[in-house]
Amino acid sequence: SPNIYNAFGLLFLQLDPDNTGFIAVENFTSLVEHHELQLDPSKLDMLLALVQSNEEGQVCYQELIELMSSKRSSSFRRAIANGRRTLQREILLDETGLGLYKRFVRYVAYEILPCETDRRWYFHQNRLCPPPVFIAIVTIVQIIVFMCYGIMLNKWVLQTYQPDFMKSPLVYHPGHRAQVWRFFSYMFMHVGLEQLGFNALLQLMIGVPLEMVHGILRISLLYMAGVLAGSLTVSITDMRAPVVGGSGGVYALCSAHLANVVMNWAGMRCPYKLLRMILALVCMSSEVGRAVWLRFSPPLPSSGPQPSFMAHLSGAVVGISMGLLILRSYEESLQKQCSWWVIVFSFITFLLFAIFWNIFAYELLGVQIPPPP
Repeated sequence: SPNIYNAFGLLFLQLDPDNTGFIAVENFTSLVEHHELQLDPSKLDMLLALVQSNEEGQVCYQELIELMSSKRSSSFRRAIANGRRTLQREILLDETGLGLYKRFVRYVAYEILPCETDRRWYFHQNRLCPPPVFIAIVTIVQIIVFMCYGIMLNKWVLQTYQPDFMKSPLVYHPGHRAQVWRFFSYMFMHVGLEQLGFNALLQLMIGVPLEMVHGILRISLLYMAGVLAGSLTVSITDMRAPVVGGSGGVYALCSAHLANVVMNWAGMRCPYKLLRMILALVCMSSEVGRAVWLRFSPPLPSSGPQPSFMAHLSGAVVGISMGLLILRSYEESLQKQCSWWVIVFSFITFLLFAIFWNIFAYELLGVQIPPPP
């Protein structure tokens, strides 16, 4: 709270009469060990870890305020990286007497985070506000839209073979590519119950825990980047095909999480991780295979090309690049990382190229677009 920060600042200034913004490590250690402020145990651990990791013999006041306010900063990462030297408490799994919600938070921490210190920090810092609403809202809207079209068409599988389905203002169709919203809105439409069920299950099982740990802003950015990359990739590589389904966003989330698990295999403590990894890869590959089959060998006569599968692949690329960096940067500022700006620049370059392609390439290449429904 502000009162704690003010009181802590006054104590700090007593040891820094010249107002330099720094005090000696020895003085700060004494301050932390004998303070009477009500700090979270995890914050106290991080303060001591920050002291132990300091090699210059001085502690910066601004870094302490950033750490106490849970602001993503380099000081947090330094404290985390060196915190094992001073954190002697039992691991999070050994804590008893937890309520149902805190047990779920602990489960999420072990599902998503590879470092025990990160897991403990998240466990103690977690709050119900703001709740992980983005993935839940997207899923609910997708189900409502599917139910509406299912009732209207009286068809619950292979809805894309119905002409009225393809007339929806939400479907991306190359003949309507000037309607920019379709590059995003196609994520609310699905081929059938099987695609909706697969996407909804994956984005709830993986997306909600990711949003709880990394926040709504980062996970919504990753999901929507996968969705946009999906439709743009289809407009470049499969120029005559429409697109439906949220697979671009779903595969961005899943690929990022799976890549993070593989790269931090030894630190991940989620149970049966090898079996679950194999099962996830088999399910994702099967979904791509089903999409390829529907694209090139449609089981029913249709009036035009069936939806493309390229959104799945481009979503996976977004997840492995942008998504992996986001998941590896827990409580770190992305803006201060050079690799983040490289990825952002690459994505913007791809976006500009795709816009140019959609404006000029169809006419230059003489692509015969099926008439829009």
